[in-house]
Amino acid sequence: MKKIIVAFVLVPFLLFYAPHAGATEKEERSWEDETIYFLLVDRFNNGDINNDFEVDTQDPLAYHGGDFQGVIKKLDYLKSMGFTAIWLAPIFDNSAKGYHGYWITDFYNTEEHFGTIEEFKTLVAEAHKRDMKIILDFVVNHTSPEHPWVHDPEKQDWFHEPKEIINWSNQEQLENGWIYGLPDLAQENPEVKEYLINVAKWWITETDIDGYRLDTVKHVPVDFWEDFVNEVKSVKDDFYLLGEVLDSNPDYLNRYAKTGIDGFVDYPLFDRMRSAFASPDQSLSMIFSTLESNETIYERPHLMGQFIDNHDKPRFTFDIVKNKQQPKKRWELALTFMYTTPGIPIVYYGSEIALNGANDPDNRRLMEFRADPVLIEYIEQIGSIRNKYAPLRRGNLTVLYESGGMAIYKRTYNDETVVIALNNTTKQQDIKLEEKEIGINQELKGLLQNDLIREKDGQYHFVISPETSEIYLLKNKSGLNIAYIVVLSSIIILFPLLVYIMYRRGKRKIS
Repeated sequence: MKKIIVAFVLVPFLLFYAPHAGATEKEERSWEDETIYFLLVDRFNNGDINNDFEVDTQDPLAYHGGDFQGVIKKLDYLKSMGFTAIWLAPIFDNSAKGYHGYWITDFYNTEEHFGTIEEFKTLVAEAHKRDMKIILDFVVNHTSPEHPWVHDPEKQDWFHEPKEIINWSNQEQLENGWIYGLPDLAQENPEVKEYLINVAKWWITETDIDGYRLDTVKHVPVDFWEDFVNEVKSVKDDFYLLGEVLDSNPDYLNRYAKTGIDGFVDYPLFDRMRSAFASPDQSLSMIFSTLESNETIYERPHLMGQFIDNHDKPRFTFDIVKNKQQPKKRWELALTFMYTTPGIPIVYYGSEIALNGANDPDNRRLMEFRADPVLIEYIEQIGSIRNKYAPLRRGNLTVLYESGGMAIYKRTYNDETVVIALNNTTKQQDIKLEEKEIGINQELKGLLQNDLIREKDGQYHFVISPETSEIYLLKNKSGLNIAYIVVLSSIIILFPLLVYIMYRRGKRKIS
C-alpha cells in the first residue's frame, strides 16, 4: 500500500517534468553555428613577461607584450561570452615593429614576441578542450621588405616589379603592384605557388588549426585561389576559409567566392551597418536589402562574416562618440542585428568594453581588462541565446515590418521560429502585426527582457522602447495543464481514503 501512495504522489511530478515527446536531436555543428572573436595577439593579453623585449606600451607602433600564453589565460573569459572560435592576426615571424603580424620574414616560424610554436600548439589544444576553434590569418600576397627572399638573387622572380598601385580600379595593378612598400609575391611562379600552398598545409598538419582568414584576396589571381582552396581543404575536414576582399560591391566579392573560399568578411554589409547604427533614427532598409542580395549572389550566404569593427577601420565606438551618442545603446542594437541575422558574427577584441580608437594604429590599442565591462554581460546574454536557438544561426529570414529605423523580422528553422524587434529610433514604437505573419494562436516569449506578447483578436502587439531590441521565441500559448490538474485533483480526493484504508489494515494486524 505504501508503494501505491508513493506512486500517486509521483505521478503529477512525472507528468509535469517529463520531456516533450518528439524532441529533435541536436544537429552536427557547422561553421554557420560559430561566433568569432578577432584579436591581435600583441594587443590582447601579456601572459609571459619572458618574451617582453623591445616592448613599449606608450608607442602605438611598437610591441605591447601580448602573447600566446596571454590568450590561453583568457580562453575561459572568451568562452563565457559565448564565443566558439578565435581568429588571430598573423602569428608568423615578423620584422621589427611588426606587432600586427603582416610583415612576415619567415612563414614556418612563430613571432618570438608571441612565443614558440609549441606554445601555440598548446593554445590550439586548450581551445579545442573548450570546444573552441582557432582561425589563423594567412598572407600570400606579400612579405616584409626584410624577408631573406627579397635580397636573394635566385629569388628575384619570386616577386613582381617594385611598383606601387596607382589605379586601384585596375585589376592588373591590384594583383601585381606593391602595397605600401611591401614586396608583392608572384603567385604565377610555380615555385612561389607551391611554397605558399605547402606552408598553408603544414600549419594545419602541424598545429591542428581549424581555419584561415585569407588576407588581401583581391590582390592575388583567381586561379591561384582555386588551387589553394582545393589543396588546403584536402588536409582537414570542414576547414574554414574566410576571405578578405576590401570592396563594397557584392558581385566583385562573388568572383572570389566561386573559387571555393567559404565566406568573406562582408564589407558591403559593414558599410551599411556603420551608417545605420552609429546614430539613431537611421533607416535599416539598406542592411536588409544587402542581406537579401547575399541570398541571391552567394552560394553560402550563411558563411559570410558579419562585422562592424576591425583593425583596418576606426573603431565603431569612435563613430558613436563622434555622433555624441551613448556607446552602450548603439552597440547593443548593432550586436543584436549581427547575432540574429544570417552570417557568422565577428567581434573585434575590446568591443566588449566599447574600446575607442581612430585610424590605424589607434584602432589597435592594448586591451584593458580592468576597464568598465560595458557590454560583457550583454554579449554573454545574446551569445547564449544565439548558441541555444538554431533559427538564429541557420534559419531563413523574413522581414515582417521595416520603417524609419524600426524593424521586426523572423527566422525559422525546422518548425522553430524566433522573432526579433529592433527599435533604432529615439521614440517608443507601437506596432501591430497580423497573426498570419507570425503564427495563429501563439505567443512570443521575450529572451532579452522577458517581454510577453500573446496573440489577441488576430494580432500581435509590439511595444518597443527607444533604442532597444527584443528577441522572442514563438511558442504555443501557455495555459492550464488540464491533465495535470485532473490527476492532482484525483490524488487530493483519493489520498485521505488511502490513508484510512492503511490505518484500518494496520489496526487489524495489531489485533
